[in-house]
Amino acid sequence: MRIGILGAGGMADALGTQWARAGHEVMVSGRDESSGVTRAKTMTAALTAAPGEVRPTSPGGSGEVRAGSSGGPGEVRGGSFAEAAAFGEAVVVAVREAGLLDTLGATGTALRGKPLIDVVNTADIFAYDPTRPIARLIADVTGGHVVKAFTLCNVDVWRMTPPVFDGRPLAVPLCGDDQEALDAARTLVTALGCTPVDGGGLDRAMLLEATAAFVIGLWFGGADAQAILPPLASSGEHRRT
Repeated sequence: MRIGILGAGGMADALGTQWARAGHEVMVSGRDESSGVTRAKTMTAALTAAPGEVRPTSPGGSGEVRAGSSGGPGEVRGGSFAEAAAFGEAVVVAVREAGLLDTLGATGTALRGKPLIDVVNTADIFAYDPTRPIARLIADVTGGHVVKAFTLCNVDVWRMTPPVFDGRPLAVPLCGDDQEALDAARTLVTALGCTPVDGGGLDRAMLLEATAAFVIGLWFGGADAQAILPPLASSGEHRRT
């Protein structure tokens, strides 16, 4: 799959590197092409343990950085927000909330109708407003098919290969309405070695955003947020699928 990532920060690096390692083609992006190219080079360096060639293209090129050969890591490229939006069969929104609207505006109409994976958390976890969900804003501004995902963990978790705790793969809840977009999100979750979990439609994304704000606040306070919930066997009667 071709994956465009809007952003060149920690989440773009962690998720994009893992997806490239799994064989997907990735383009990361920043406010200008140079920041995307710089990040692409650092991501490629992380893939050098895999077989294949590592090289930047010539000056003035697309900023492509190749990693791997047939059966190895996918290509990693760098570019602008507009280029990444056009490149991706699925596009991941991985910028800070403060720069979200400017980033989306820079993509023009390239995101319309595309699967969009929203990994954005609120800038102030203690002031999250559930009446203004980020996922719905992205959908309204772009006309894309948004799936909220990857918001409950610190960036270092996404650098794990794979994220497994006490023998149990990490579960990643997904909230979205469009089946194609959900299928793309499931593919990306599985590529990390994680388990996709159906979290309901996009109208429930604000619950996922609020959950992220709540548990991150607990972790910041030094509490073990994972310990607030019992295991499945002790969670009462429920439907099993």
